[in-house]
Amino acid sequence: MAINLNNLIYPYFVCGGFGRKEEIESFPKIFRFSIDELLKDIAEIKKLGLNRILLFGIPEEKDAIASWAFKPNNIVALAVKELKREFPDLLVITDVCLCSYTIHGHCGILKSSGVPIKIDSEKTLGTLAKIAVSHAKAGADFVAPSAMAKGQVKAIRKALDKNGHKRTKIMGYSAKFASNFYGPFRKAANSAAKFGDRSSYQLDFVDSKKALNRIKTDIKEGADIVMVKPALSYLDIITQARLKSNKPLAVYNVSGEYAMIKAYVGHIADSAERVATEKKLVLEILTAIKRAGADLIITYHAKDVARWLKK
Repeated sequence: MAINLNNLIYPYFVCGGFGRKEEIESFPKIFRFSIDELLKDIAEIKKLGLNRILLFGIPEEKDAIASWAFKPNNIVALAVKELKREFPDLLVITDVCLCSYTIHGHCGILKSSGVPIKIDSEKTLGTLAKIAVSHAKAGADFVAPSAMAKGQVKAIRKALDKNGHKRTKIMGYSAKFASNFYGPFRKAANSAAKFGDRSSYQLDFVDSKKALNRIKTDIKEGADIVMVKPALSYLDIITQARLKSNKPLAVYNVSGEYAMIKAYVGHIADSAERVATEKKLVLEILTAIKRAGADLIITYHAKDVARWLKK
C-alpha cells in the first residue's frame, strides 16, 4: 500500500504577467506563477518523476458573471497551450469553477446579491460549460468542475461533445464538502466569498448519504474520475466511495491539511529533525488516504514526496 508517484497530482496556481513567483501567506512553499515561471517549475517536477498537475487560474479582472474564466485568452487556456507545447506528455487537469473569477467569490452566478445565497442554475451550468470548452480547446486532458452545481458534469459532457472534444475527460468534484480546511487555498486563489458562505451548494460534513449519492450521479452523468474533498476528515467517505464505485477515485489533500503539517514541524528547531518529522507525517497521512481507497491524491506535498522517494 506504499505511495508511488503515479498516485500523485500536484496543484498549481497560474496568474498573468511575467517573471512572477509569489509565495502565498499561510501557505509555505506554495506560489502563484506567471506562465513563464510555471514552465520552469514544471520542468523541475518532471525531473522528479511527477507528471500530473491540477491547474487553477488567477484572473487579472473579475465581474459578476465570471467572463474572464471563458474569454478566448483566459489565463488557464493560455497556460495549457504553453504547457502542452513544452511538455506534450504532461497530464493537465484544469479546475472549472467561478469563485476566483466573480466579484462576489461564489461558485455560481447569483440570482441576487444577498443572503441566503441563491444560485442561478441555468446560467451557472452554461458558464461552466463555456469554461470547460475553452480549456479543452487549449489542450486540457481533463476538466474538473468544482462548483458543486447540480447537473454540472452532464452539462459539461454535452458541451464538450458538441464542440468536438469527446476525448477530453471529466474529473468531477463529486463529494466536495463545506469544509473549514480551505482557508489557505482561498487566499491563494483570491476566491473567498464576500458575503454568506457555500453551505447552500457544498455538502454538509455530517451528510455521508448525500455525498455518496452525488458520486453516483456524477458517474451517471459521465464523470471519468470522481473525487472526495477534503481527505483527512473524510476517510470513511473515501472507503465507502471505493466500495460503491468502479471509477478511479481521486482525493484532495487540501490546503488546510497541508498548512497544519507545516505549522507543526515549523516549531522544531533542528532542521534535520524538522525534515525527518515532516517526511514521516506526510507519508503516514498519504498512505492512510491511499489505504482508505484513493487511486489518485491531489496534494501540495507531492513535490516533497517525489524528492523523498527519489533518494
